Amino acid sequence: MADARFQDADPAPLALFAGDADDLTVIATLTQDAILPVTEIAYDARHRQLALLLNRFRWEDAEAARREGRPYERVRAVLLVQDVQRVRSDGIDRKDKDLILELLTLQWQPGEDGTGQLLLEFAGDGTLAVEAECLNVELRDVTRPYVAPSRRAPQHPGT
Repeated sequence: MADARFQDADPAPLALFAGDADDLTVIATLTQDAILPVTEIAYDARHRQLALLLNRFRWEDAEAARREGRPYERVRAVLLVQDVQRVRSDGIDRKDKDLILELLTLQWQPGEDGTGQLLLEFAGDGTLAVEAECLNVELRDVTRPYVAPSRRAPQHPGT
């Protein structure tokens, strides 16, 4: 079976921006269950950016795939956080080059004058805490969708 193509998808590749908590909720929903090796996290202090290259489950296509009896899909996507002042991690061993992370959610904790902290929470109690001048997050699909290796949708307790 051939991989899926962008032309087969509706809508087109995602390119989203979050500048407030409501926008971030959309991006958090679409990145839930994204998988990435720890080596695909890059923090550029000089440019004040944190980038993660995700293997994102295509939640926006899941219902159509289920209805049409076709395989579920994933797509490579970049999650880019701008205006970063500091990044801290808890429960993530950045030295373990074989470590695979599963992103559960993104949460914005506002501070004073528009500043705040973006929490990226991973399965197994790992967290990246990103202190930022403001909420400035982009999600952009960068490859064509491909058939999810498991051929299944991620499962959550109680669903």
